[in-house]
Amino acid sequence: MPHPTETPPSKEELKTQIKRLNSKAGQLKMDLHDLAEGLPTDFENLMALASETYNIYAKLNTLKQQLKQLEQES
Repeated sequence: MPHPTETPPSKEELKTQIKRLNSKAGQLKMDLHDLAEGLPTDFENLMALASETYNIYAKLNTLKQQLKQLEQES
């Protein structure tokens, strides 16, 4: 939640953040896929990578909702 004195991000800032996160999310998804294909090798890394992948997609979802709301307001 933004601090009361912070200005909310602009549409362009959100689009830039989304673009960067989409790239990182795609890489994590491929890494998770590769790890899953190699199971049971490196199974110790599965939970950490799955958690990181989940978190980035959750953040992307939040940013996309913020962008949608900004676009509806204008």
